[in-house]
Amino acid sequence: MSDYPHLLAPLDLGFTTLSNRVLMGSMHTGLEDKSSDFDKLAVYFAERARGGVGLIVTGGIAPSIRGWLKPFSGRLSMPWHVARHRKVTGAVHTEGGKVCMQILHAGRYAYHPLSVAPSKIKSPITPFTPAELSARAVESTIGDFVSSAKLAQDAGYDGVEIMGSEGYLINQFLVERTNKRSDDWGGTPEKRRRFAVEIVRRTRAAVGANFIIVYRVSMLDLVEQGQTWDEVIALAKDVEAAGATLINTGIGWHEARVPTIVTSVPRGAFTWVTHKLRGEVKIPLITTNRINMPDVAEAILARGEADMVSMARPLLADPQWVNKARAGKAASINTCIACNQACLDHVFENKRASCMVNPRACFETELVITPAARKKRIAVVGAGPAGLACATTLAERGHTVVLYDAAADIGGQFNMAKRIPGKEEFFETLRYFRQRIAETGVTLHLNTRVDTAALQQENFDEIVFATGVLPRTPSITGIDHRKVVSYYDVLTRNRPVGQRVALIGAGGIGFDMAEFLTQSHPSPTTDIARWSEEWGVDTSYSTRGAVTKPHPEPSERQVWLLQRTPGKPGEKLNKTTGWVHRAALKAKKVNMLAGVTYERIDDDGLHIRIGEAREVLPVDTVVLCAGQESNRRDYDAALAQGLKAHVIGGADIAAELDAKRAIAQGTRLAASL
Repeated sequence: MSDYPHLLAPLDLGFTTLSNRVLMGSMHTGLEDKSSDFDKLAVYFAERARGGVGLIVTGGIAPSIRGWLKPFSGRLSMPWHVARHRKVTGAVHTEGGKVCMQILHAGRYAYHPLSVAPSKIKSPITPFTPAELSARAVESTIGDFVSSAKLAQDAGYDGVEIMGSEGYLINQFLVERTNKRSDDWGGTPEKRRRFAVEIVRRTRAAVGANFIIVYRVSMLDLVEQGQTWDEVIALAKDVEAAGATLINTGIGWHEARVPTIVTSVPRGAFTWVTHKLRGEVKIPLITTNRINMPDVAEAILARGEADMVSMARPLLADPQWVNKARAGKAASINTCIACNQACLDHVFENKRASCMVNPRACFETELVITPAARKKRIAVVGAGPAGLACATTLAERGHTVVLYDAAADIGGQFNMAKRIPGKEEFFETLRYFRQRIAETGVTLHLNTRVDTAALQQENFDEIVFATGVLPRTPSITGIDHRKVVSYYDVLTRNRPVGQRVALIGAGGIGFDMAEFLTQSHPSPTTDIARWSEEWGVDTSYSTRGAVTKPHPEPSERQVWLLQRTPGKPGEKLNKTTGWVHRAALKAKKVNMLAGVTYERIDDDGLHIRIGEAREVLPVDTVVLCAGQESNRRDYDAALAQGLKAHVIGGADIAAELDAKRAIAQGTRLAASL
């Protein structure tokens, strides 16, 4: 008997059957944009098909040049585009999978001057003002969707997903916020949804009955002047009548001020809205967002909230997710922690997507883990992210690996990160690595501090130093005052912190500490109702867009977050998550100050100067979050003694606490030894 009977049950669509209830949701990787990358894209999707996914949906493909997300991004609008897509469908079908191509027209979200929209209204997230589509151009655009779907069928896809959510073109037609038209395509809810319905109806007529059409409904716009719940129901019914096979759930516009996919969003935070639509339509419904483990997915399906679950990033993190669930090996799943650091942040930086916890994602043809030609005995010193990735990959390749750490548990800096409200998912990464250590046969020695002499006596062929970082102590008069502690003291030694706190350093560590000190414990990130109240999600759906006034829980502490450099604190945080941290701390009334000179710390507090103005912050505690330094003393000693040594992670580069770089560096080194 399976542990997940609902999740692994087949889904009969009439003309075809999906092997289980897992949809690999659409996610742009960057490999869709160049024909020369389609061989890599095919291998990427084939690995997920081999991992047991019921249905794959590609990243968004534009149906026309005007629909591009950016210049020269993925497009299927000409017959000669078909051949490259056949590489993808052929690879997926060889592995026994099914795949749909997502058709996405960016509308006013397009990052180029040829953008078009229902009305000439600029998006707040792009610099270009779109041209308003004429009535004739609306008809032509519908034709572009239909033509792209027909070409997708020619390319061997099992179906298409029509992207009608997240604030892209179709979504823009649906609401008064972006549709000010008074012709046949605007003015009333019926006319505003006509564009979406005609795309589905004409697509079905073009592709015939035995072709999957997924329509992605924006069930929660989460913006002012969004859809009402009655309008969502009417759209879903009309889309069903027009010929859709499945309805997928879309959550939030990209300009919404409610986070929807970051790690601080509770698991399954939005499945309630999919459940709300159950019974209104007869075709299967797919729910989505922050579903990352089989028990979460199984519970959602068992409660009858949806017929399928959509996951994109979890299948970046572990392409074998479904197979592991089927085999009863959920503990072996490399869990997506929704950090966005290597996936969405990369996409927004015009870089190839990957995954912080799985650097092989989208690099399957380049980062290849093969059995070692010559088996070696290798020591890895330090069981933080870099050391864990390196040690387990080395052992997977057949090397004999001994992993040392002076601490009582594995994890290094992750043991601090997991204590930050909204970062509880780091517990999953540590669970995964414990399992990997056991499965690969790494010999683990905790509470063990080794020096170069001890390592030399063991006659290792190679030694990898992943000894991490040490907190940096800035030079400030009074830095040794009793009220001064480091972030390390607070998070690992539970040093007490007063009610009025100054944080010196406003990088990632400073923001994490501010969240730790201002959020209640447990935080709303583990409670959907509290989190929805905090961010202003109207779960009664009595407002347009289901968005209402946020009601953040007040902080018990008064906190100042300070940085030496001028400019906005948190400016260098990751693009897709930084705004969430800044908004959360603003709601907690954290005082963020830049261009600060630290003069001294004494019984009165922290004396600072900003420009010519001097101030004393009457704080009980000063927490040092002023960066870190590489702990590479043992590595340098090993080199001096002529040992064959390598250094990775924070011990190599101490800039911030970059787990993405650390895990990738550890994995790549292990693949090369």
